[in-house]
Amino acid sequence: MTGKAKPKKHTAKEIAAKVDAATTNRGGGKAGLADRCGKEKGGHAKLECPLCKVTAPDVKSMQIHHDARHPKVPFDETKLNNLHGTNEAEPSKARPGVRGSLKK
Repeated sequence: MTGKAKPKKHTAKEIAAKVDAATTNRGGGKAGLADRCGKEKGGHAKLECPLCKVTAPDVKSMQIHHDARHPKVPFDETKLNNLHGTNEAEPSKARPGVRGSLKK
């Protein structure tokens, strides 16, 4: 039994999750650049801005980017470059590692 000042012990499940998160490549940094660009595996980025070539996963995110970065140019959804439409993902290659939230 632990007192108020003593920290509780970590569970084996929590330690294993921390080890997994620290040692598994989740697609960040230079290692995950190809995944985020969507060139090779059909990864995170689906749309590309025709003005500055910034990528976004969906139309809503691209509209937020467009309103913030290009306020003088009207937003036209038809001019966006669809990266998934031009590059087909190979089924033999692994998908990008997306972890999501730890909260349940």
